[in-house]
Amino acid sequence: TLAVLSRCFVVCYGWCLAWVFISDIIFMIWGLSLLQVTPSTGAGAGRLNSRKEAGLLAAVTLTQKIVVYLSDTTLMDILPKISQEILLPVLGFLTSPTISFPSGVQARIILCIKAISLVALVALRIGSEMVQQHLSSTLRMFFEAFSLPLAEQGLPTELATGQAGLLPHDPSALEELRKVFSPETAYSTFVPFSCLLGDVIHTIVPNHELVGHLASQYLASVPSSEEPVPGMASLERSTLGTDPFSSPCEDTHSGTFGSVLVGNRIQIPIEAQQEVSGRPSSFSLTGGGKPESALKQELPRSAHLLCGNWLAYWQYEIGVSQHDARFHFHQIKLQSFVGHLGAIKCMAPLSGEDFFLSGSKDKTVCLWPLYNRGDGTHEVSPRLTYTQHRKSVFYVGMLEAPQYAVSCDSTIHIWDPFTGKLIHAFEAPDSKVPITAVSTMPPPYSSIAMASADSVLRFIDHRKPGLQHEFRLATGANAGLIRCLAVSPSGRSIVAGFSSGFMVLLDTRTGLILRGWPAHEGDILQIKATEGNTLISSSSDHSLTVWKELEQKPLQSYKSASEPIHAFDLYSNEVVAGTVANKIGVYSLQESLSPSITKLSSENFRGTLTSLVVLPTKCHLLLGSDNGTVRLLA
Repeated sequence: TLAVLSRCFVVCYGWCLAWVFISDIIFMIWGLSLLQVTPSTGAGAGRLNSRKEAGLLAAVTLTQKIVVYLSDTTLMDILPKISQEILLPVLGFLTSPTISFPSGVQARIILCIKAISLVALVALRIGSEMVQQHLSSTLRMFFEAFSLPLAEQGLPTELATGQAGLLPHDPSALEELRKVFSPETAYSTFVPFSCLLGDVIHTIVPNHELVGHLASQYLASVPSSEEPVPGMASLERSTLGTDPFSSPCEDTHSGTFGSVLVGNRIQIPIEAQQEVSGRPSSFSLTGGGKPESALKQELPRSAHLLCGNWLAYWQYEIGVSQHDARFHFHQIKLQSFVGHLGAIKCMAPLSGEDFFLSGSKDKTVCLWPLYNRGDGTHEVSPRLTYTQHRKSVFYVGMLEAPQYAVSCDSTIHIWDPFTGKLIHAFEAPDSKVPITAVSTMPPPYSSIAMASADSVLRFIDHRKPGLQHEFRLATGANAGLIRCLAVSPSGRSIVAGFSSGFMVLLDTRTGLILRGWPAHEGDILQIKATEGNTLISSSSDHSLTVWKELEQKPLQSYKSASEPIHAFDLYSNEVVAGTVANKIGVYSLQESLSPSITKLSSENFRGTLTSLVVLPTKCHLLLGSDNGTVRLLA
């Protein structure tokens, strides 16, 4: 099978390249590759050899991998072709009583698992109505195979014979069919499809009473202590043995909704499977093999099912139009992150939004997982705690190029967020002039900008000793201390905000000061830079202002009536801001619209808001409080 594997590798590599350009090329290559690796069908197909058997299994596997990445529109467009040119020919070999497999029953079992898994994947994507319209013949052919062994024994069946009946039956093929299409297979396939399709399955499958009887027969033969879970996973475990990839050292803390992340695959733990199955006897097909009773059973809650606030959030999110680009905040508490002993001073999500960092007044930095679980009351513990700081941590961030964490307590620590190992530490050149603000440069740069109390901006690189560059941004005591820094997304400019309300814009390519202006009347609390040379700043004078880098007048200016905005983040063309009064406001960057203000309830958020971060992909908010708890809200 080396030639088949090499051919499959070439096909997969070609698909990866074609995906970059246009999806239509994929389907053309897909069809050609399927013709190459799938044996011909019909009366002249003859006996399978090892090469054709491997090609058949590879074609089904590759098809299953591709279907996952197809859009709904594309899948519906090519669904008739998938059914007629892929599923039906594959099932023709699987259910054929005239063709035996060179590897025997094991190869036919594997093909059965992969083929029905592919059918189930497509059925779940398109829904029961489209299944009845496009996959009726596919399901009918599969379930009619359960009648073949009984027909050979002379028992009455409702099997509709096809072209295979014109050829003499192969005894070895019939023996393979008897072992593959067993009562266990009937239970593992018929019950899930009955739950998915409901009464429609009686119309699609003529011999549904026979298959239901086989499923009930298998369930009655299994001891109550070992009752199975319906699905192809149980069939695969029983026929192929224990999962060869399982390991006692699996990471049981990763994954979503109770699943486990093992390498690049997601595996449901055994205890979660037992939990979701509840009492498997609730799936028993009583009353003449009819599945009505199974459909009326209420499934118990599970660790990997949506419930509580998570269910409420997704019920709302599914109904939101894709064209609605505004940030909607509904105060739905999703999770709490407990582990710090002091106030949360800063937070930073990792690029994939699967983890985030938090720095605290307790001199620690915690790495937290952002996996969906629980009903909104679940409390998450930190995955890793970095404890090598000596003072309160006021900055955390990520160097995206080398994937290192950066944190500062007046000494900059560069460390590995996955092992907690310190890579390098940079102290201020003068111990009497501490570091007051830090910002990392965007990729592909590996530099870090740090400002000190003497109004000097310095650049350092963890790969090189000493300083890269040094620029004095202001002279005299009137400018005050540099409170915050913000780097443009391109890395070509950096802006510094002073305690006097003054702002300075520096060109990082030339080292020239492009602009300096009195932006606010009070201490600048935070600055952000976004696309289009746009700057956003907040101040203790209760103002939130939007600037163009080189324009004198601000684009937008908002004034908070009661308290200043001390924490904010960006979401598309909006600013999501928070105040010490626990109020969340959404402000527009481009239009003069009245902001939407929401007061956090004590039930969803306790303490005083100290930091705020937006997760733009998930449309969630991370809110840090003075009691050391971080809460995830939507």
